[in-house]
Parts: sequence; C-alpha cells; structure tokens
Amino acid sequence: MVDTPIIESTKNPRVKAAVKLRKAKNRTETGRTIVEGYREIGRAFESGWNFIELYYCPALYLATDEDRLVEKIVQSGVPAFPCSEDAFRKMSYRDTPDGMMALSPLVGKKLGELDLPENPLVLIAEDLEKPGNLGTILRTADATGVDAVIACDHKTDLSNPNVIRASIGTLFFIPVAEATTAETLQWLADRGIQSLAAVPGADREYTEVDMRGGTAIVVGAEDEGLSEHWKNNATRRVGIPMLGKNDSLNVSTAAAILLYEAVRQRRQAAKP
Repeated sequence: MVDTPIIESTKNPRVKAAVKLRKAKNRTETGRTIVEGYREIGRAFESGWNFIELYYCPALYLATDEDRLVEKIVQSGVPAFPCSEDAFRKMSYRDTPDGMMALSPLVGKKLGELDLPENPLVLIAEDLEKPGNLGTILRTADATGVDAVIACDHKTDLSNPNVIRASIGTLFFIPVAEATTAETLQWLADRGIQSLAAVPGADREYTEVDMRGGTAIVVGAEDEGLSEHWKNNATRRVGIPMLGKNDSLNVSTAAAILLYEAVRQRRQAAKP
C-alpha cells in the first residue's frame, strides 16, 4: 500500500480543506469538488477522470476490492493519503462512509465544448434545486444513451457531491454543461435541434411528437416547472397523460418517460 504517513487529526489542514468543499462557494473558488465512494470513484477513474488527491481509510471499507483500486489510482500518478477513521469521518458527508474519497476538478463543460453526433438526443434541466433529482436525471441520461445534459440556471451545481453521489458516478461518462436558458436556446437554434418543453396541460402528448431527429427534452424545477421563457420559446410543448388526481410527476420521472420514448422511436426507426 502507499507509504505515506496516516492523517489522524480531524484538524489536519487537508481534512479542513475537504470539509470546506461541501459549500458551493468554496468549490467555485478552489475549482475542486469531492467524489466520495468506492463505486463513484471507480466509475470516474474508469472514464479517464483525473483526480487531484485520494484519501482512504481501510477500517471503513465495505467492499473487497478497495486496495486494488487505490493502487491503480496511485499508479496513475495521483497522491494518496491514508486516514484514521476519525479523520475520514470528519471529511465525509455521508452517514455511512465506505472509506474512499477523492478531490476532483469541477465537473461540467461550456456549451461550445460539447461534441455531438448527428441527430443528437439532449436533456436540459432548468432551475433544479434538489441534488438528488439532478443526480437521478443523470443516471437516466446514462441509461438512455443521451448525448449531452445541460443544466440551465441551476440552483444546484453539477459538482455538488450529492449530485455525484445520486448519479452513482455516471455523470463522468456523459458530456455535461452548465449555461443560461438564453445561451442554451441560441445553441439549440444554431444546431437545428428541436426543443420539447414538458409542461402539464400541453395540447400534444409526448408520443405524438417525432423525436428521431436532433431533439432536446426540457424539464423544469420540482415546484414550479419550466419558466415562461422555456414555455414560450421551445419548439413545442408536450404533455404526459395524468389520469389520477395529481397533475404532475417528479421531474426525474418525467424525464425518464420522455427519454425512453425518444429511445423507442429511434430504435424502431433503425430496424430493417
């Protein structure tokens, strides 16, 4: 294992620096965030993600292959630091940490850095506040083969450790970007990508719209839905039938329904 002195004190400067990264302001100022968890770190490393530092605590391991993953990361040139249980728990933001944490550059590209194929499928999430919802949406985007995810006018950033956790590390395999609604609308127009705004009471159901060409599915905040800007400027509004008393679905559920319809249409079109 790594021949480095164990970080034992909860007042160690490295421990304090990691704790500060729980706040968005400090993540922005330092250009760093936290990736915690064996599965999340493993997926990020598999994707080719470049970590800054690695921290590990064998006393908290829950799986059986952590030491091998630590060695692989160390061999790639990442500095690694063993920690006492107290020091690691101080850094961790989880109730039940599994003994692996890495410092990472911030996640997210600019719109101009996204490299899309012909007829891309894009997911746009506007003004989301709950990290869990954004992370779940990223998992769905990975499952449906989305070509890019764009967070517009976000209240929670893509580099929030809880977003990374809720995505189970899948966001490291998806091109993701952050932008304003105005920037995103212009970007879509420049590329001839239609935008479908998911809104209650739309005059057309989502199954009635052709999603085989370049398409962006747009979903909005958990409480208020999409802004008027998106409602008024998207290519068209689409709705999901609501047959009970409730008039809307959780944003991550709505995104999954719409994305899988796009997948269905595209796979059907590809059949001989």
